[in-house]
Amino acid sequence: MGEGAVMGEGAVMGEGIVVLDGRSLRVADVVRLAEGVARPVPGAEAVRRVEDSWATARELAESGRVYGRSTGVGANRNESVAGEAAAEHGLRLLRSHAGAIGAPLPAREVRAMLAVRANQLLAGGAGLRPAVVTALCEVLDSGAHPVVNEFGSVGTGDIAALAQAGLALAGEHPWAAGPAPAPLPLDNNDALALISSNALTLGQSALALGELRRLIAATQVVGALSLLAVDGSYEAYAEPVHAARPHPGSYAVAARSRRLLGAPERPAPPAGRIQDPYAFRCLPQIHGPAEDAADALETTLAVELNAAAENPLISVEDRAAYHHGGFYLAQLALALDHFRLALMQVAQLSASRLAALNEPALTRLKPFLADQEPASSGVMILEYAAAAALGELRSFAHPASLGHVVLSRGVEEQASFASLAARQTLRAAAPLRLVVGCELVAAIRALRMRGPRPASGLPVGEAFALAAEILDEDLGDRPLTDDVTAAAALLDRFADLQVMRSERQEGREGRMGYEGYEESRR
Repeated sequence: MGEGAVMGEGAVMGEGIVVLDGRSLRVADVVRLAEGVARPVPGAEAVRRVEDSWATARELAESGRVYGRSTGVGANRNESVAGEAAAEHGLRLLRSHAGAIGAPLPAREVRAMLAVRANQLLAGGAGLRPAVVTALCEVLDSGAHPVVNEFGSVGTGDIAALAQAGLALAGEHPWAAGPAPAPLPLDNNDALALISSNALTLGQSALALGELRRLIAATQVVGALSLLAVDGSYEAYAEPVHAARPHPGSYAVAARSRRLLGAPERPAPPAGRIQDPYAFRCLPQIHGPAEDAADALETTLAVELNAAAENPLISVEDRAAYHHGGFYLAQLALALDHFRLALMQVAQLSASRLAALNEPALTRLKPFLADQEPASSGVMILEYAAAAALGELRSFAHPASLGHVVLSRGVEEQASFASLAARQTLRAAAPLRLVVGCELVAAIRALRMRGPRPASGLPVGEAFALAAEILDEDLGDRPLTDDVTAAAALLDRFADLQVMRSERQEGREGRMGYEGYEESRR
């Protein structure tokens, strides 16, 4: 990326471009940059902010004590660094802190970290030389990434991971997935300014939220198929029900379910059983909080992705370096924990629907959706497999923010463990996908056995057609591993159904309906 490769503030993001301006980076942008389907371009005004911040930081470090620039860090914060020692202080700091351990992280997680860090630097509070921002953008454009190991943060800064990235830029740490760029000279003013960030945690959180939002949307489609498979009632999704208890998420989920199923706002009572099990009746009340938790997490990330949270904060306006604790990620850790707990409810409800599909009193079919052979087991094993995956997901749902640690000779006596929360949230996607995949296999089998099949003109009919195309019709007892694998992969296509692709708009419409209802009551 050349010197002229900058864009004006507020420039429109093209199909393959994300403008980094330190103010407007979104979760979806981080995902696109991490996946390599878009390239970053720094905004012109943001680059000027970086230049002013760098000049101010150098002046302050020369004339007074600035943490990490003219002093040590952590318990060494009171030790001054001056004279000849200052020239090598930055590199020594990177070398000593580049001690992350564990397995190397996947490329997309490292790329997400680099994208977040570049954008944060463009917020103008780090006092880092502009050439570092340019180098980060060029790396994202090239496809190469520094080798970064998994463990090293407790939620007060991803200093180990970012120190590895800094050493890689300086030519002292290995690269992966492409040729290493030319080494970038770093001085004592650059080291702490680069690593004083939670960019890895934020990047991982953005990737997790992007994938899990889609899985929640796909799970709602699978839930609609299961409802049809047991000839369930639409009453639980009626607009008056949700207007009477107007939580925004639940209201929006109920509206979307009606659209999936082609149900009216005020459906007629069913001719059969008076009401369905919780697995079908409570979907809006469980998916709604999960969507609200996802919204809350996205709101928190919108702040953090564009925050100048470096310690110290370099204020150009005040010509001052403010020492603070703004890097502490309590908000993010709590939002991630809340989201995973809500996600657990979604997964448990899917497992409950799977159990219901095995019950002949609901399906009017043989137990376990078996064929006509005596004592056939059908999809019996799927309940066990789903329960095992659910157990894995339950372990990831444990609140990371309950952790506590005292470090650096007692001067850092608290930690948010947002870094752990981000990893747990990333890992939650795989078992959730498998649980819902098990439900989908059973729902499609039940619909095939029962008939009639969902109308092709409805979104739920389109979903059935997609699944029927890839799932084996053989009802005989056989291994179902491949079926679940195929069903789990299909969930991404469910999330792309028109009614789910416009999920954000659907949610806004649901909230508008809710707000209109509230207004009418005043």
